Amino acid sequence: MRADRFRHFAAIDWSGAAGERHRGIAVALCTSGSAAPELVRPGHRWSRGEVLDWLLEDLPADTLAGFDMGISLAFADAGGFLPGWSESPSDAKALWAQIDRLCADDPHLSATSFVDHPEVSRHFRRHGGRQGDLFPAKGERGGQGRFRVTERAQAAMGCKPYSNFNLVGAAQVGKSSLTGMRLLHRLDGRLPVWPIDPLPPAGSVVTEIYTTLAAMAAGRSAGRSKMRDYADLNAALGALGSAGLPGSGPIADHASDALLTAAWLRTAAHDPALWAPPALTDEIARTEGWTFGAR
Repeated sequence: MRADRFRHFAAIDWSGAAGERHRGIAVALCTSGSAAPELVRPGHRWSRGEVLDWLLEDLPADTLAGFDMGISLAFADAGGFLPGWSESPSDAKALWAQIDRLCADDPHLSATSFVDHPEVSRHFRRHGGRQGDLFPAKGERGGQGRFRVTERAQAAMGCKPYSNFNLVGAAQVGKSSLTGMRLLHRLDGRLPVWPIDPLPPAGSVVTEIYTTLAAMAAGRSAGRSKMRDYADLNAALGALGSAGLPGSGPIADHASDALLTAAWLRTAAHDPALWAPPALTDEIARTEGWTFGAR
């Protein structure tokens, strides 16, 4: 990986919440070097559609853009995304297309119609005590849901990933992942999504990130990955060789997650080992994808 392969680094803290605009979405950007990362449109309440437009119209050249979400569902553990259903997609891009098609009438890139589908819902745990008959029972894989290979790698690093099939709980990422897959479908052919698309020799690339990995690289534990004041954020930025941000007092953790992770991508993007983790086979890349930084 050339040291100058990427010139800009973006981190997007994503949200799968209902509605059009979300406090939980934050976009941060930094350039190569050591200047502090900055929020894009600070104070703005983003919609998911606006993030898509920003990626397609305003993303600086040669940007590595990370999304804090899962870019696919578990496949390797059961030989399919939705085993037992004849329409289960064969790879990640087919999954994105299926979600987008089933949710064509869902506003704001939401994904309710996908998980409400009678065959799909059998695999998910949803609110209101609705647990599909094919969602692993308690005692089977801990009742947590199915995990991708990359999420197993995260766990081995000390993280506590959640299954994208679990849509219940404050820490779940399933909703944001499914809405994000609708966005990724719209990027197809316009921005590559690594590793589902191969890494091109030049140009911008989208990938999956996990903000806890950035916090751990900055010296924080997985259990203390959230930073809610400028002092903690600036200390973590300094540990990554980045200048700090002006300000003091509280900061929303969505913003601090995005800011720190943009700075981390700047330090990590040129490490060849992170683009070739041992468990990332061609089949895993095609079906499950990977979290950049998971080893």
